[in-house]
Amino acid sequence: MSPDAGRGVVARLNPVAKLGAALAIALPLVVTIDPVSALVALLLELPLLLAAGLSPRQFWLRTLPLWIAAPASAVTIALYGAASGEVYVEWLFVRISEGSLMLAIATFLRVLAIGLPAVVLFVTVDPTDLADGLAQIVRLPARFVLGALAGMRMLGLLTDDWRALALALRARGLADTGRLRRGFGMAFALFVLSIRRGSSLATAMEARAFGAPGPRTWARESHFGRGDTLLLLAGFAISATALAVSIAVGAFNPILGPS
Repeated sequence: MSPDAGRGVVARLNPVAKLGAALAIALPLVVTIDPVSALVALLLELPLLLAAGLSPRQFWLRTLPLWIAAPASAVTIALYGAASGEVYVEWLFVRISEGSLMLAIATFLRVLAIGLPAVVLFVTVDPTDLADGLAQIVRLPARFVLGALAGMRMLGLLTDDWRALALALRARGLADTGRLRRGFGMAFALFVLSIRRGSSLATAMEARAFGAPGPRTWARESHFGRGDTLLLLAGFAISATALAVSIAVGAFNPILGPS
């Protein structure tokens, strides 16, 4: 788990439950784009967000991209979305209407309702715990899961490799001119280095019988307890309630149907 992860009740649950809850909330909201379902889901998500135990600074830093993307997408929809109802502003390609404004509000709330629980829940996920859960509980192929985990663990080395390449070029006096060409050269060198490291890692894993047939043992057992089940049920309850309220008030607007 990352050092800035939350210390709340949700933070201690199984990563598979967090993944399932995030999907349970997001998938039903994808079928409709209306402000009612998104707003209801967003309000019902507040207890889950608080239960993650993130400090205000951690929360705002982690979710900052969402707070930038949501207004940006809403403004784009308001200016260039499908026009319906009364038209307020029309200039060149810009047409702001009653329908585009409602669609912009729905888009803003929808981005937050889908993105916030996914980001906050996954802040508290350790990659190794997630791999253990996917292999032992979801029963995904162990070879695929362990390979993905090893690759994820190697991502942090890319930054160090890029910095080392830049320092090597600077030491040779090649870092002051031709920045664009130097950048492409460093990217190609980093690509070759990644392939070599991946091949060495695959060989080492094969030598340690990571690809052997038959059931394998695990250093840490992944358990799916009562709290994990409750979190998963909470995700389904949030999405079901949001859709039910939207349908009840007549705001349900399926993305594949008429607006």
